[in-house]
Amino acid sequence: MTTIALGADHAGFVLKDLLGQHLVDRGFEILDLGTNTADRVDYPDFGAAVGRAVASGQAQLGVAVCGSGIGISMAANKVHGIRAAVVHDETSARLSRQHNNANVVCFGERLIGETVALAALDAWLDATFQGGRHAGRVEKLDDLL
Repeated sequence: MTTIALGADHAGFVLKDLLGQHLVDRGFEILDLGTNTADRVDYPDFGAAVGRAVASGQAQLGVAVCGSGIGISMAANKVHGIRAAVVHDETSARLSRQHNNANVVCFGERLIGETVALAALDAWLDATFQGGRHAGRVEKLDDLL
C-alpha cells in the first residue's frame, strides 16, 4: 500500500484534513505529520517533515498545505531528493507529475477551493512520469545540492 505523508501549518490544516480523508477513501495509507489546530506554527517545520518522510522512504509521496502553498513547498524542496510543486488546478497537478516527477504536491488553502483541490489531487495521483525528454531534466534537479 502506498503511504502518503501529510503536513500543514495552521493556515492549511483544514484542507490537509479534507485531502487526507480523500486519500484514505481512495485506499492510501496516510502519515499525518500535523498540524491539527489553528494555533500558530511555522510552515518550514511541516514542509521539511513531509520532505524528510518522502526522502527517507517512510512515505512514497507527500501532500503539504499552507496558506499559499509557496512557503511549505520551499521548505519541502530544501530536502534533497524532493521535487515539490505548488499546484492550482488539475492541469498544473497533472503536469507536475508527468513532466517534473513531483513527489510532493503543495496547496494553498487560502487560494484554492475544496472541489478544485480534490480534483487536482486526483489528477496528480493518477498521472505518471512520462520520462523521455523530461528524464534528463529531472536528473539535473536531483543532482542539485
